[in-house]
Amino acid sequence: MRFLYKIISAAEWRQAEAQGRFEGSAVDVKDGFIHLSAAHQVRETAARHFAGQADLLLVAFAEARLSNLKWEPSRGGDLFPHVYGAIPTALAETIVPLPLENGLHRFPEDVA
Repeated sequence: MRFLYKIISAAEWRQAEAQGRFEGSAVDVKDGFIHLSAAHQVRETAARHFAGQADLLLVAFAEARLSNLKWEPSRGGDLFPHVYGAIPTALAETIVPLPLENGLHRFPEDVA
């Protein structure tokens, strides 16, 4: 099973859980889809878009369970997973903190 990841603030995720669905962060809403990353992309996503930010979570979703998923070209021509529409929070497989250590986010060992 392949997992796709969303980096999100703990506050945003708590709000999504209260609603039962994640409708996207501000940039997702602006772009018209929810940005996700594959395992090989998520570290660079964190470095580029979340550098130095604390209180973040790494939420994993099983690719096969996401409806309205499209792989589209983005950074460097690589295909990135985008979800058009809300994601039910019940689909989260894991939700783990993404702590800062020496200014960099520390990822779980099972994320490439």
